[in-house]
Amino acid sequence: MRNRNRKRMKNNTGKIENEMTVSLGVVAYNEASVIQAILQDIATQDYPHERMELLLVDSASEDDTRSKMEEFAERNQEYGFRRILVLDNPKRKQASGWNVVIGEAKEDILIRIDAHASIPKDFVRKNVELQMEGEMITGGPRPNIIDDPTSWKETLLLAESSMFGSSIAPYRRESERKYVNSMFHAAYRRSIFDEVGGFNENLGRTEDNELHYRMRKAGYQFCYDSNIISYQHIRNSFSGMIKQKYGNGYWIGRTVKVCPGCLSLYHFVPFAFICGILLTTILCLFHFPWLAIAMWGLYWLLAIAMTVLGIIGQKKIHISDLLLPILFFLLHISYGIGTLIGLCSFQKTNK
Repeated sequence: MRNRNRKRMKNNTGKIENEMTVSLGVVAYNEASVIQAILQDIATQDYPHERMELLLVDSASEDDTRSKMEEFAERNQEYGFRRILVLDNPKRKQASGWNVVIGEAKEDILIRIDAHASIPKDFVRKNVELQMEGEMITGGPRPNIIDDPTSWKETLLLAESSMFGSSIAPYRRESERKYVNSMFHAAYRRSIFDEVGGFNENLGRTEDNELHYRMRKAGYQFCYDSNIISYQHIRNSFSGMIKQKYGNGYWIGRTVKVCPGCLSLYHFVPFAFICGILLTTILCLFHFPWLAIAMWGLYWLLAIAMTVLGIIGQKKIHISDLLLPILFFLLHISYGIGTLIGLCSFQKTNK
């Protein structure tokens, strides 16, 4: 059995903490409305800028994303980063964009940040500090936030942040340091990619699941520290959230054919719900309604209970919060249908 601590080692580079260098990557497509916010977060990082390089990748955007990246790069004399590069990702896929970053990264640590994210000024520093303790992959929780708050957006935030509406992975809500299977906005030793390779460009939405699976198989551990916080902006509309959930579910279904080991059981809960609906509907047609009554009764009881739990503790309760049970239902349905269609897809997905 592989030694659990084989890839958690004391740094043997001879470097002290403030000498470790960082490559920080951002991949964006049509993100002109938000790109300046994350670039400003990067500009205010309290880790020495002369030990950081920025790799900004534009995925053939049709708006001003690239020009805003270039404007930021032109001001590097003001920011003092080691270098800022604006790179192209003509394939447009997230996975191919991150492979562009990996191919260009020159520094000790590579940090991945989404364009829709927000990071505190100590984000880079805390990752470096944890890696200097011997960790090779580090990160922390990624709470959801909203732009320009309205009552409806705050309701959507409740739906997205709820364990019932989003992920049931327990570590995302825990406050201790521990090892986990995956994480958002992770910081990796650059050398890891030389061993395990980059992202699978034939996958969408699940490319990080598959890459992290390969890293775990190679013996690397993901050190989760609740003190390393980053934030993700949720979709600003319910239709956008539905589309996102469908896409997430679809790629879960497609990924089963490529790397089933990189997925967890909780990824298939909405799919199981869809199967339950189909099965109980068929049974009702044959005059066996009790399973349907039990399933729907339990589901709506749980949806209402999670709504109450979500509302409790909120500074302000909105009328739209009463729609949470219906929102949960539609999110689960869209994700589950996406998984079903992904499983039934005959489109080839190479390894």
